[in-house]
Amino acid sequence: MVSRRTAFGAVLSATVLAVTAACGGGGPAQQGGGTSSGPDLTGETLEVAATWSGIEQENFKAVLDAFAAKTHAKVNYTSGGNDLANLINSRLAGGKPPDVALIAQPGVVADFAKKGSIKPANDAVKAAVDKNFAGAWKKLGTVDGKLYGVWFKVANKSTVWYRADKFTDAGVQPPKTFDEVATTGKTLIDAGLTPFAVPGGDGWPLTDWFENVYLRVAGADKYDKLATHDLPWTDQSVVDTLTILGTLWNTPKAIEGGPTGALQLTFTQSVADVFGDKPKAVMLFEGDFVAGEIAKAGSLKVGDKAKFFDFPSVKGSPPSVVVAGDQAVAFKDSKGAQALLEYLASPEAAAVWAKKGGYLSANKNLDTASYADPTTKQLAEAVVKAGDAARFDLSDLTPTAFGGTSGADMWRLLQEFLRGPSDAKATAQKLEDAAKKAYGR
Repeated sequence: MVSRRTAFGAVLSATVLAVTAACGGGGPAQQGGGTSSGPDLTGETLEVAATWSGIEQENFKAVLDAFAAKTHAKVNYTSGGNDLANLINSRLAGGKPPDVALIAQPGVVADFAKKGSIKPANDAVKAAVDKNFAGAWKKLGTVDGKLYGVWFKVANKSTVWYRADKFTDAGVQPPKTFDEVATTGKTLIDAGLTPFAVPGGDGWPLTDWFENVYLRVAGADKYDKLATHDLPWTDQSVVDTLTILGTLWNTPKAIEGGPTGALQLTFTQSVADVFGDKPKAVMLFEGDFVAGEIAKAGSLKVGDKAKFFDFPSVKGSPPSVVVAGDQAVAFKDSKGAQALLEYLASPEAAAVWAKKGGYLSANKNLDTASYADPTTKQLAEAVVKAGDAARFDLSDLTPTAFGGTSGADMWRLLQEFLRGPSDAKATAQKLEDAAKKAYGR
Protein backbone atom coordinates (compact mmCIF):
# COMPACT_ATOMS: atom_id res chain seq x y z
CA MET A 1 0.00 0.00 0.00
CA VAL A 2 1.27 3.51 -0.85
CA SER A 3 1.37 5.83 2.16
CA ARG A 4 -0.37 9.22 2.19
CA ARG A 5 3.06 10.79 2.47
CA THR A 6 4.31 9.16 -0.72
CA ALA A 7 1.05 9.74 -2.57
CA PHE A 8 0.87 13.45 -1.76
CA GLY A 9 4.41 14.17 -2.90
CA ALA A 10 4.37 11.90 -5.92
CA VAL A 11 1.02 13.02 -7.29
CA LEU A 12 1.51 16.76 -6.84
CA SER A 13 5.13 16.69 -8.08
CA ALA A 14 4.14 14.61 -11.10
CA THR A 15 1.27 16.97 -11.90
CA VAL A 16 3.46 20.08 -11.75
CA LEU A 17 6.14 18.37 -13.86
CA ALA A 18 3.62 17.28 -16.49
CA VAL A 19 1.88 20.61 -16.94
CA THR A 20 5.07 22.66 -16.99
CA ALA A 21 6.54 20.33 -19.57
CA ALA A 22 3.45 20.99 -21.71
CA CYS A 23 3.47 24.77 -21.15
CA GLY A 24 7.17 25.47 -21.04
CA GLY A 25 8.45 26.62 -17.71
CA GLY A 26 8.67 29.68 -17.08
CA GLY A 27 18.28 44.44 -4.04
CA PRO A 28 16.27 47.56 -3.85
CA ALA A 29 17.95 50.75 -4.90
CA GLN A 30 18.98 53.42 -2.47
CA GLN A 31 16.44 56.10 -1.63
CA GLY A 32 16.42 58.99 -4.04
CA GLY A 33 14.23 60.97 -6.36
CA GLY A 34 12.72 63.22 -3.68
CA THR A 35 13.21 66.96 -3.56
CA SER A 36 13.97 69.12 -0.56
CA SER A 37 11.24 71.58 -1.47
CA GLY A 38 8.19 71.67 -3.69
CA PRO A 39 6.44 74.35 -5.76
CA ASP A 40 5.04 77.29 -3.87
CA LEU A 41 1.29 76.65 -3.60
CA THR A 42 0.57 79.37 -1.06
CA GLY A 43 -3.14 80.18 -1.04
CA GLU A 44 -4.15 76.98 -2.87
CA THR A 45 -6.47 74.45 -1.19
CA LEU A 46 -6.64 70.83 -2.29
CA GLU A 47 -9.15 68.14 -1.43
CA VAL A 48 -7.95 64.53 -1.48
CA ALA A 49 -10.35 61.58 -1.27
CA ALA A 50 -9.57 57.93 -0.53
CA THR A 51 -11.12 54.89 1.14
CA TRP A 52 -8.99 55.05 4.29
CA SER A 53 -10.34 55.68 7.76
CA GLY A 54 -9.03 55.12 11.29
CA ILE A 55 -5.30 54.55 11.62
CA GLU A 56 -4.83 54.39 7.84
CA GLN A 57 -6.44 57.81 7.54
CA GLU A 58 -4.13 59.19 10.22
CA ASN A 59 -1.07 57.78 8.48
CA PHE A 60 -2.08 59.10 5.07
CA LYS A 61 -2.83 62.52 6.54
CA ALA A 62 0.78 62.56 7.78
CA VAL A 63 1.84 62.18 4.14
CA LEU A 64 -0.45 65.02 3.11
CA ASP A 65 0.85 67.16 5.97
CA ALA A 66 4.40 66.62 4.72
CA PHE A 67 3.32 67.74 1.24
CA ALA A 68 1.63 70.81 2.73
CA ALA A 69 4.80 71.71 4.64
CA LYS A 70 6.83 71.52 1.40
CA THR A 71 4.44 73.53 -0.75
CA HIS A 72 2.49 75.75 1.70
CA ALA A 73 -0.77 74.41 0.24
CA LYS A 74 -3.74 73.60 2.46
CA VAL A 75 -4.81 69.97 2.05
CA ASN A 76 -8.14 68.56 3.23
CA TYR A 77 -8.87 64.83 3.34
CA THR A 78 -12.23 63.13 2.69
CA SER A 79 -12.80 59.46 3.50
CA GLY A 80 -15.18 57.74 1.09
CA GLY A 81 -14.86 54.29 2.64
CA ASN A 82 -16.25 51.48 0.52
CA ASP A 83 -18.49 53.97 -1.31
CA LEU A 84 -15.64 56.07 -2.71
CA ALA A 85 -16.62 55.57 -6.36
CA ASN A 86 -20.23 56.55 -5.61
CA LEU A 87 -19.05 59.60 -3.68
CA ILE A 88 -16.87 60.73 -6.56
CA ASN A 89 -19.62 60.20 -9.14
CA SER A 90 -21.99 62.21 -6.99
CA ARG A 91 -19.45 65.01 -6.66
CA LEU A 92 -18.78 64.93 -10.41
CA ALA A 93 -22.49 65.28 -11.07
CA GLY A 94 -22.52 68.35 -8.84
CA GLY A 95 -19.46 69.82 -10.52
CA LYS A 96 -17.31 69.62 -7.39
CA PRO A 97 -15.00 66.59 -7.59
CA PRO A 98 -11.99 66.28 -5.28
CA ASP A 99 -8.69 67.51 -6.69
CA VAL A 100 -7.10 64.08 -6.26
CA ALA A 101 -8.49 60.67 -5.33
CA LEU A 102 -6.81 57.35 -4.60
CA ILE A 103 -8.75 54.52 -6.25
CA ALA A 104 -8.19 50.78 -5.94
CA GLN A 105 -9.90 49.44 -9.08
CA PRO A 106 -8.10 49.97 -12.41
CA GLY A 107 -11.41 49.47 -14.21
CA VAL A 108 -12.98 52.39 -12.35
CA VAL A 109 -10.01 54.60 -13.24
CA ALA A 110 -10.30 53.55 -16.89
CA ASP A 111 -13.99 54.47 -16.89
CA PHE A 112 -13.21 57.91 -15.44
CA ALA A 113 -10.46 58.40 -18.05
CA LYS A 114 -12.71 57.48 -20.97
CA LYS A 115 -15.37 59.89 -19.72
CA GLY A 116 -12.78 62.68 -19.44
CA SER A 117 -13.35 62.97 -15.69
CA ILE A 118 -9.67 62.64 -14.75
CA LYS A 119 -6.68 64.51 -16.12
CA PRO A 120 -3.52 63.00 -17.66
CA ALA A 121 -0.29 63.27 -15.71
CA ASN A 122 2.02 66.11 -16.69
CA ASP A 123 5.66 65.68 -17.71
CA ALA A 124 6.99 66.03 -14.16
CA VAL A 125 4.70 63.26 -12.90
CA LYS A 126 5.66 61.02 -15.83
CA ALA A 127 9.34 61.57 -15.08
CA ALA A 128 8.84 60.70 -11.39
CA VAL A 129 6.97 57.50 -12.30
CA ASP A 130 9.64 56.52 -14.84
CA LYS A 131 12.37 57.10 -12.26
CA ASN A 132 10.80 55.38 -9.28
CA PHE A 133 8.61 52.53 -10.56
CA ALA A 134 8.95 49.43 -12.71
CA GLY A 135 7.29 49.61 -16.11
CA ALA A 136 4.45 47.33 -14.99
CA TRP A 137 3.21 50.00 -12.59
CA LYS A 138 3.32 52.70 -15.27
CA LYS A 139 1.33 50.40 -17.55
CA LEU A 140 -1.26 49.85 -14.81
CA GLY A 141 -1.69 53.62 -14.48
CA THR A 142 -2.07 54.15 -18.23
CA VAL A 143 -5.33 54.30 -20.18
CA ASP A 144 -5.38 54.54 -24.00
CA GLY A 145 -1.71 55.48 -24.07
CA LYS A 146 -1.93 58.26 -21.47
CA LEU A 147 -0.59 58.06 -17.92
CA TYR A 148 -3.16 59.00 -15.29
CA GLY A 149 -2.33 57.13 -12.11
CA VAL A 150 0.44 56.99 -9.51
CA TRP A 151 0.41 53.81 -7.41
CA PHE A 152 0.99 54.97 -3.86
CA LYS A 153 -0.03 52.08 -1.60
CA VAL A 154 0.10 48.45 -2.75
CA ALA A 155 -0.64 44.95 -1.48
CA ASN A 156 1.43 41.80 -1.94
CA LYS A 157 -1.02 38.97 -2.70
CA SER A 158 1.64 36.30 -3.24
CA THR A 159 2.38 35.21 0.32
CA VAL A 160 1.89 31.94 2.18
CA TRP A 161 1.60 32.35 5.95
CA TYR A 162 2.60 29.49 8.22
CA ARG A 163 3.02 28.32 11.79
CA ALA A 164 6.76 28.39 12.31
CA ASP A 165 6.49 26.29 15.48
CA LYS A 166 4.67 23.51 13.61
CA PHE A 167 7.23 23.60 10.81
CA THR A 168 9.93 23.18 13.43
CA ASP A 169 8.06 20.29 15.08
CA ALA A 170 7.78 18.50 11.73
CA GLY A 171 11.34 19.32 10.68
CA VAL A 172 10.42 21.18 7.48
CA GLN A 173 11.52 24.43 5.89
CA PRO A 174 9.45 26.94 3.88
CA PRO A 175 9.11 25.56 0.32
CA LYS A 176 10.41 27.61 -2.58
CA THR A 177 8.95 25.51 -5.40
CA PHE A 178 5.78 23.52 -5.94
CA ASP A 179 7.85 20.33 -5.85
CA GLU A 180 8.93 21.38 -2.36
CA VAL A 181 5.30 22.11 -1.47
CA ALA A 182 4.64 18.45 -2.19
CA THR A 183 7.55 17.32 -0.01
CA THR A 184 6.58 19.66 2.81
CA GLY A 185 2.93 18.61 2.59
CA LYS A 186 3.61 14.90 2.80
CA THR A 187 5.91 15.40 5.79
CA LEU A 188 3.29 17.46 7.61
CA ILE A 189 0.60 14.86 6.90
CA ASP A 190 2.82 12.08 8.27
CA ALA A 191 3.33 14.21 11.38
CA GLY A 192 -0.45 14.29 11.88
CA LEU A 193 -0.82 17.89 10.66
CA THR A 194 -3.03 19.35 7.92
CA PRO A 195 -0.93 21.39 5.48
CA PHE A 196 -3.41 24.04 4.23
CA ALA A 197 -6.51 25.95 5.22
CA VAL A 198 -8.31 26.98 2.01
CA PRO A 199 -11.13 29.49 2.70
CA GLY A 200 -13.38 28.51 -0.18
CA GLY A 201 -16.49 29.80 1.55
CA ASP A 202 -15.64 33.38 0.56
CA GLY A 203 -14.79 32.62 -3.06
CA TRP A 204 -12.27 35.42 -3.61
CA PRO A 205 -9.33 33.52 -2.03
CA LEU A 206 -9.83 30.86 -4.71
CA THR A 207 -9.38 33.49 -7.43
CA ASP A 208 -6.11 34.49 -5.75
CA TRP A 209 -4.99 30.85 -5.71
CA PHE A 210 -5.74 30.59 -9.44
CA GLU A 211 -4.02 33.87 -10.31
CA ASN A 212 -0.79 33.01 -8.51
CA VAL A 213 -0.46 29.55 -10.00
CA TYR A 214 -1.48 30.82 -13.44
CA LEU A 215 1.11 33.63 -13.42
CA ARG A 216 3.83 31.06 -12.73
CA VAL A 217 2.55 28.43 -15.18
CA ALA A 218 1.67 30.70 -18.11
CA GLY A 219 3.82 33.79 -17.59
CA ALA A 220 3.02 37.48 -17.54
CA ASP A 221 2.08 37.90 -21.23
CA LYS A 222 -0.59 35.23 -21.18
CA TYR A 223 -1.80 36.54 -17.81
CA ASP A 224 -2.38 39.93 -19.43
CA LYS A 225 -4.21 38.40 -22.37
CA LEU A 226 -6.42 36.26 -20.14
CA ALA A 227 -7.37 39.34 -18.11
CA THR A 228 -8.61 41.12 -21.25
CA HIS A 229 -10.09 37.93 -22.76
CA ASP A 230 -7.67 38.09 -25.66
CA LEU A 231 -6.83 34.53 -24.64
CA PRO A 232 -9.70 32.05 -24.15
CA TRP A 233 -10.17 30.37 -20.79
CA THR A 234 -10.05 27.06 -22.64
CA ASP A 235 -6.35 27.64 -23.35
CA GLN A 236 -4.14 24.77 -22.18
CA SER A 237 -2.44 27.08 -19.67
CA VAL A 238 -5.76 27.47 -17.82
CA VAL A 239 -6.36 23.73 -17.87
CA ASP A 240 -2.84 23.12 -16.57
CA THR A 241 -3.32 25.61 -13.73
CA LEU A 242 -6.62 24.06 -12.71
CA THR A 243 -4.98 20.63 -12.82
CA ILE A 244 -2.29 21.72 -10.35
CA LEU A 245 -4.89 23.25 -8.04
CA GLY A 246 -7.18 20.24 -8.33
CA THR A 247 -4.38 17.86 -7.43
CA LEU A 248 -3.53 19.82 -4.30
CA TRP A 249 -7.12 20.41 -3.19
CA ASN A 250 -8.19 16.83 -3.83
CA THR A 251 -5.30 15.15 -1.99
CA PRO A 252 -6.61 13.40 1.16
CA LYS A 253 -5.88 15.41 4.31
CA ALA A 254 -4.01 18.12 2.38
CA ILE A 255 -6.58 20.83 3.14
CA GLU A 256 -8.64 21.42 6.26
CA GLY A 257 -11.98 19.62 6.04
CA GLY A 258 -11.29 18.39 2.53
CA PRO A 259 -12.98 20.11 -0.43
CA THR A 260 -16.44 20.01 1.20
CA GLY A 261 -15.21 21.47 4.47
CA ALA A 262 -13.17 24.13 2.68
CA LEU A 263 -16.34 25.42 1.04
CA GLN A 264 -17.69 26.24 4.49
CA LEU A 265 -14.52 28.02 5.63
CA THR A 266 -14.39 31.83 5.59
CA PHE A 267 -11.21 33.85 5.33
CA THR A 268 -11.51 35.22 8.87
CA GLN A 269 -12.06 31.74 10.29
CA SER A 270 -9.14 30.35 8.31
CA VAL A 271 -6.79 32.82 10.02
CA ALA A 272 -8.08 31.65 13.40
CA ASP A 273 -7.80 28.00 12.37
CA VAL A 274 -4.11 28.38 11.50
CA PHE A 275 -2.93 30.95 14.00
CA GLY A 276 -5.20 30.28 16.96
CA ASP A 277 -4.37 28.39 20.14
CA LYS A 278 -5.55 25.07 18.65
CA PRO A 279 -4.50 25.11 14.99
CA LYS A 280 -6.41 22.98 12.52
CA ALA A 281 -3.94 23.61 9.67
CA VAL A 282 -0.39 24.83 9.30
CA MET A 283 -0.40 27.09 6.21
CA LEU A 284 -2.71 29.76 4.78
CA PHE A 285 -2.19 31.32 1.38
CA GLU A 286 -3.33 34.93 1.15
CA GLY A 287 -1.99 38.48 0.95
CA ASP A 288 0.11 40.62 3.27
CA PHE A 289 -3.10 41.72 5.05
CA VAL A 290 -3.08 38.36 6.87
CA ALA A 291 -0.49 39.93 9.17
CA GLY A 292 -3.07 42.42 10.41
CA GLU A 293 -5.60 39.66 11.08
CA ILE A 294 -2.99 37.68 13.03
CA ALA A 295 -2.16 40.75 15.08
CA LYS A 296 -5.86 41.35 15.82
CA ALA A 297 -6.26 37.78 17.08
CA GLY A 298 -3.42 38.35 19.52
CA SER A 299 -2.46 34.69 19.94
CA LEU A 300 0.82 34.81 18.03
CA LYS A 301 3.35 37.46 17.10
CA VAL A 302 4.01 38.08 13.43
CA GLY A 303 7.65 37.34 12.71
CA ASP A 304 7.90 34.87 15.61
CA LYS A 305 5.60 31.84 15.37
CA ALA A 306 3.63 33.43 12.52
CA LYS A 307 5.74 33.90 9.40
CA PHE A 308 5.36 33.88 5.63
CA PHE A 309 7.18 32.74 2.53
CA ASP A 310 6.80 33.90 -1.07
CA PHE A 311 4.36 31.98 -3.24
CA PRO A 312 6.41 29.09 -4.68
CA SER A 313 7.74 29.00 -8.22
CA VAL A 314 6.65 26.38 -10.73
CA LYS A 315 9.59 24.68 -12.43
CA GLY A 316 11.94 27.63 -12.31
CA SER A 317 9.40 30.39 -12.99
CA PRO A 318 10.93 33.80 -12.14
CA PRO A 319 9.91 35.82 -9.08
CA SER A 320 6.34 36.99 -9.66
CA VAL A 321 3.87 38.85 -7.47
CA VAL A 322 0.14 39.34 -7.80
CA VAL A 323 -0.60 42.79 -6.46
CA ALA A 324 -3.42 45.15 -5.60
CA GLY A 325 -3.28 48.77 -4.51
CA ASP A 326 -4.49 52.36 -4.63
CA GLN A 327 -3.51 54.79 -7.39
CA ALA A 328 -3.73 58.56 -7.16
CA VAL A 329 -5.45 60.35 -10.04
CA ALA A 330 -6.23 64.02 -10.63
CA PHE A 331 -9.80 65.21 -11.21
CA LYS A 332 -8.69 68.81 -11.71
CA ASP A 333 -6.05 70.06 -14.12
CA SER A 334 -4.39 72.31 -11.58
CA LYS A 335 -0.81 73.00 -10.52
CA GLY A 336 -1.57 71.67 -7.04
CA ALA A 337 -3.13 68.40 -8.17
CA GLN A 338 -0.20 67.58 -10.45
CA ALA A 339 2.30 68.58 -7.75
CA LEU A 340 0.64 66.18 -5.33
CA LEU A 341 0.80 63.33 -7.87
CA GLU A 342 4.49 64.05 -8.38
CA TYR A 343 5.06 64.02 -4.61
CA LEU A 344 3.16 60.75 -4.15
CA ALA A 345 5.42 59.20 -6.79
CA SER A 346 8.51 60.06 -4.73
CA PRO A 347 10.31 57.81 -2.22
CA GLU A 348 10.12 60.74 0.18
CA ALA A 349 6.31 60.47 0.38
CA ALA A 350 6.40 56.68 0.65
CA ALA A 351 8.88 56.86 3.53
CA VAL A 352 6.46 58.92 5.64
CA TRP A 353 3.89 56.10 5.81
CA ALA A 354 6.43 53.26 5.68
CA LYS A 355 7.87 54.38 9.00
CA LYS A 356 4.43 54.17 10.60
CA GLY A 357 3.63 50.59 9.50
CA GLY A 358 0.71 48.95 7.73
CA TYR A 359 1.98 50.05 4.33
CA LEU A 360 3.79 48.71 1.27
CA SER A 361 5.17 50.71 -1.63
CA ALA A 362 6.17 49.63 -5.13
CA ASN A 363 8.60 52.56 -5.30
CA LYS A 364 11.93 50.94 -6.17
CA ASN A 365 13.91 53.87 -4.80
CA LEU A 366 12.40 53.78 -1.32
CA ASP A 367 15.05 52.70 1.16
CA THR A 368 13.53 49.55 2.68
CA ALA A 369 15.13 50.48 6.00
CA SER A 370 12.20 52.90 6.25
CA TYR A 371 9.80 50.04 7.00
CA ALA A 372 8.75 49.64 10.60
CA ASP A 373 9.52 45.92 10.96
CA PRO A 374 11.43 43.13 9.18
CA THR A 375 8.29 41.31 8.00
CA THR A 376 6.88 44.37 6.23
CA LYS A 377 10.30 45.07 4.73
CA GLN A 378 10.41 41.53 3.33
CA LEU A 379 6.89 41.85 1.91
CA ALA A 380 7.76 45.11 0.17
CA GLU A 381 11.05 43.81 -1.20
CA ALA A 382 9.20 40.95 -2.89
CA VAL A 383 6.97 43.46 -4.71
CA VAL A 384 9.93 45.57 -5.84
CA LYS A 385 12.02 42.54 -6.81
CA ALA A 386 9.21 41.29 -9.08
CA GLY A 387 9.57 44.47 -11.15
CA ASP A 388 7.83 44.08 -14.48
CA ALA A 389 6.70 40.58 -13.47
CA ALA A 390 4.25 42.09 -10.99
CA ARG A 391 0.67 41.72 -12.17
CA PHE A 392 -2.53 43.21 -10.78
CA ASP A 393 -5.19 40.94 -9.29
CA LEU A 394 -6.72 39.39 -12.41
CA SER A 395 -10.27 39.11 -11.12
CA ASP A 396 -10.26 42.88 -10.41
CA LEU A 397 -9.28 43.54 -14.03
CA THR A 398 -12.23 41.60 -15.44
CA PRO A 399 -15.85 42.79 -15.79
CA THR A 400 -17.62 42.87 -12.42
CA ALA A 401 -20.06 40.13 -13.39
CA PHE A 402 -17.18 37.78 -14.16
CA GLY A 403 -14.66 38.34 -11.39
CA GLY A 404 -15.16 41.52 -9.43
CA THR A 405 -17.69 40.76 -6.73
CA SER A 406 -19.30 38.11 -4.54
CA GLY A 407 -21.19 35.60 -6.63
CA ALA A 408 -19.37 36.53 -9.84
CA ASP A 409 -18.81 33.69 -12.30
CA MET A 410 -15.11 33.23 -11.60
CA TRP A 411 -15.76 33.00 -7.85
CA ARG A 412 -18.68 30.61 -8.30
CA LEU A 413 -17.01 28.32 -10.84
CA LEU A 414 -13.84 27.99 -8.78
CA GLN A 415 -15.99 27.09 -5.78
CA GLU A 416 -17.66 24.42 -7.91
CA PHE A 417 -14.22 23.18 -8.95
CA LEU A 418 -13.09 23.02 -5.33
CA ARG A 419 -16.16 20.92 -4.53
CA GLY A 420 -15.16 18.37 -7.18
CA PRO A 421 -11.67 19.21 -8.45
CA SER A 422 -11.32 16.52 -11.07
CA ASP A 423 -12.39 17.87 -14.47
CA ALA A 424 -10.14 20.81 -15.29
CA LYS A 425 -11.19 20.93 -18.95
CA ALA A 426 -14.89 21.14 -18.10
CA THR A 427 -14.26 23.98 -15.62
CA ALA A 428 -12.13 25.83 -18.18
CA GLN A 429 -14.99 25.59 -20.68
CA LYS A 430 -17.48 26.94 -18.13
CA LEU A 431 -15.13 29.85 -17.38
CA GLU A 432 -14.84 30.59 -21.11
CA ASP A 433 -18.61 30.52 -21.57
CA ALA A 434 -19.02 32.96 -18.67
CA ALA A 435 -16.22 35.21 -19.99
CA LYS A 436 -17.83 35.43 -23.44
CA LYS A 437 -21.03 36.62 -21.81
CA ALA A 438 -19.29 39.14 -19.51
CA TYR A 439 -16.99 40.62 -22.16
CA GLY A 440 -19.58 40.48 -24.93
CA ARG A 441 -17.22 38.57 -27.22
